[in-house]
Amino acid sequence: MSGAPATPRAKSTFAPTTPATSRVSVSATIQASPHYTTTRRHSLYGVEDRVIIDPGSRVWKVGFSGEGRPRDVFLAGGKSGASLWSLRRATDPAARAEEEKVMEVNLQRCLRSVFHDSLLTDPKARKVILVEHPLLPLYIKDNMARILFENHVPSVSFASSHLLSLFAVGRITGLVLDCGHLESVALPIFAARPLYPHLKTTPLAGARLTSHLRALLLMFGTYLPPPTSLSAAVNIPAANRATRVPQEVLPDSVIEEIKTRCCFVGDVLGAPVDARETTPSVDDGSEIEVPPSDTAHSESDFSHTGRESNISSHRESSSEFSVVSNPRVLPADAPRGENHLQALATLYTRHSTATELQMRVMPPPSQQTGTGRGTLIIPGWIRERAAEVLFEGGDVDESSVAEVILDALLKVPVDLRKTLSSSILVSGGTAMLPGFIPRLHAELIRALATPPTPSRQPARPDRPPPPAFDRYAPLRPLLPYFAVLNNPSPPPPMSDRARANAGKAPAFTPATLAWVGGSLAGALKTGGVEIAREKWDEANAKHDPDQSMDVSADFEDRAAKNILPDWTRTLLPIGAPPANVPRVSTQTEVGA
Repeated sequence: MSGAPATPRAKSTFAPTTPATSRVSVSATIQASPHYTTTRRHSLYGVEDRVIIDPGSRVWKVGFSGEGRPRDVFLAGGKSGASLWSLRRATDPAARAEEEKVMEVNLQRCLRSVFHDSLLTDPKARKVILVEHPLLPLYIKDNMARILFENHVPSVSFASSHLLSLFAVGRITGLVLDCGHLESVALPIFAARPLYPHLKTTPLAGARLTSHLRALLLMFGTYLPPPTSLSAAVNIPAANRATRVPQEVLPDSVIEEIKTRCCFVGDVLGAPVDARETTPSVDDGSEIEVPPSDTAHSESDFSHTGRESNISSHRESSSEFSVVSNPRVLPADAPRGENHLQALATLYTRHSTATELQMRVMPPPSQQTGTGRGTLIIPGWIRERAAEVLFEGGDVDESSVAEVILDALLKVPVDLRKTLSSSILVSGGTAMLPGFIPRLHAELIRALATPPTPSRQPARPDRPPPPAFDRYAPLRPLLPYFAVLNNPSPPPPMSDRARANAGKAPAFTPATLAWVGGSLAGALKTGGVEIAREKWDEANAKHDPDQSMDVSADFEDRAAKNILPDWTRTLLPIGAPPANVPRVSTQTEVGA
């Protein structure tokens, strides 16, 4: 039988089609995660999904590995929004022990909430990856690890938050700036190795922005108390009821809502654009209005951060809030005090296009006789200029967020500067302010501009004047290469390297970059230093658990036996100069 007739018969019967049943639907019956219909391989301790915990001083993000976003995000301090720890510790041993005990109770509450409220999983069946901040104190990590192992967690891994942020965008080399609540930290990373000796930090972060915003609202905001009766609401105009903002109507929850929903960051203003005054309309019956999406110009060139000594004169109680109170465009002989601050407010209002918003707030306890809630009027220039405190540095201990990046670049080796400057990544909750990342890039370019020549006459006319101090002169050749990986609106690139990197990161929010990197590391079975429960029990076998409640317990003795990773104790890198130990003292010790 010839094969010629079989050819058309085969063509008529063979019809390749895609199977109707996909692999996802087949494996849906054995899934481990309700959010993802995929198969999960099981291990000795349960399913392979690890618990990813990003414990911040104020906000915690928790979830399972392999997922694209956290399962739950909650305030560690409860509804009050208080921080679990701060940058200061008590100097008295008894007071410090009391602080640690309170923090340990709060950590137990948060970790119990992670497993039993947020994730609904058994701690015994899940390995844990802790996203650790490079500056997280060792005693906090010790408390977290001890609480987790007391709940029979199989193992705990510690991974650097900056490195995980780079993993989330598919990079292993870059300069990561983490703008959190307590501080902003810049850390260079090369080939997945964090360069901890080159770390730079500044306290200009979310907490400073919160206090700065509260100070501006107390001085320049307007408060409309509720009318005493319905007839007064109709007959008495709002202008007659306007008063200064009482401090009681600005709790942390209200300030946080204003900061996250109303504030944004404007562009750098090279020259004044116009002199028109904004006259936003006032509507007593409106709630928080949606702010416009247009971006106004910034006054960063004309002002820098300072501390005003007479803030307490405006309020009955003293305040430690920082204010932008030294504008460079005002004359040097301008009167200080309220006239000076009013001139600053007028300057900001003149160049601001943001509209003022109205927000319903609870009246103070002394004014509970009215009908309904009070109205807080937020000026538009405060919404736009409150974040100026983050970009106006100049102080030795309080560098701006742009200066910490440049200072970190000055510390790294010269051959790495071009690579790191073109791979800048910004993470953290404070970086989620609209316009923050483009403004940061503009501040980097402005800081590298050629400094102006001094206008004063030299003391010795017969000799040439000394050169002006140029702090970032070694970084000026890198100007065309600066690029931010997650810049939503990158400027026109000035080099091929900048064009290849600027804005090329995935569209993850800066606040969740570290958690997403931890989720990826957990799915790939990679991460930081992993400590098994058996190793922890063996290292702490000689420590009596009954003595942990003793105030007089020697903390240094416990820390010496600790096996937790601590980058501050690592050896010096190869190539560092050895310590100059006198030979005579060595011989004396041997002879003794």
